[in-house]
Amino acid sequence: MFRFDTPHMLLLLIAIPLVIVYRKHRCPSPRLKTPGTQGLEGLPTSPMAALARLLPVIKYGALCLMIIALARPQWGVREVSLRTEGINIVLAVDLSESMAALDFERDGKIVNRLEAVIGVIRSFVSKRSGDRIGLVVFGDHAYTQLPLTRDYDTLIDMLHRLTIGAAGKSTAIGDAIGISLKRLADIEGKSNIIILLTDGRSNSGALSPEAAARIAAQKAVKIYAIGVGGTGEAPFRVTVPGFGERYVYQRVDMDEDTLRMISTRTDGMWFRAEDTQTLQKIYETIDRLEKTEAVVKTFDQYRDLYSYPLLPALGLLALWVILVNTRFLRIP
Repeated sequence: MFRFDTPHMLLLLIAIPLVIVYRKHRCPSPRLKTPGTQGLEGLPTSPMAALARLLPVIKYGALCLMIIALARPQWGVREVSLRTEGINIVLAVDLSESMAALDFERDGKIVNRLEAVIGVIRSFVSKRSGDRIGLVVFGDHAYTQLPLTRDYDTLIDMLHRLTIGAAGKSTAIGDAIGISLKRLADIEGKSNIIILLTDGRSNSGALSPEAAARIAAQKAVKIYAIGVGGTGEAPFRVTVPGFGERYVYQRVDMDEDTLRMISTRTDGMWFRAEDTQTLQKIYETIDRLEKTEAVVKTFDQYRDLYSYPLLPALGLLALWVILVNTRFLRIP
């Protein structure tokens, strides 16, 4: 796309014909005929005489090119980007030992709960645009793995570094919500949500889930609570000295009532995911629910072309100065 960055400068072009007309009327230069020159009008003119007639063309041509350079011709593209106003999202992920249960399947392969969750969260993050997303992990204690950021590549890299048991064996749901609220308080946002993902019952931490939910409701932070895994017994991989790896079944427990209370009190939603497909659909539901209105922003990328008319203009001007001060020098 071609454009002039300062097109109003082109108005100066109007002045050039006005100056030419004014000079002709103010300073007429009639051709004088003498007896010795009569009858010579039809003869061919010399190259120097023709060049003398071109002097005004050279001068005014240089001025025209300079004015065009002043208008700053440019060539480039105008791009339009769509991005949302953005919301703040904290992903609170349970790393307690029960997340090692091998009751999920991904791409035809049996995986533990954490591996299934990481794959689904990665897909969820890739669909977001303009949001700040943070990561909080919890077990016995809760801590910030990554503050709110729009650097999704770093977020995904941190997800793949999560290890079961890194925050302790137990489950501190209340502390996880509390740390998430602190991260949301760091940056003001149009909407704040917490996606709480756990597979157990809160049995650790300084802050109770009830108190944490009450604080979140006061701060207008919605919590989407996701319970991962089934009930009853689930298979775990263990290493037995002298026998290598073995699979054992252990009882798993989930406090659905508490998770449902947390989501209800904060105007969020409660979900239960017993397989990867259901977990994927849950995140897709949250993705649809937490969309903000798109704002169109335009930005231009143009390259200046003023040097193209400016260089010939300087060349013509230099030629005109040389000619009028040498071969066509006028002596009063």
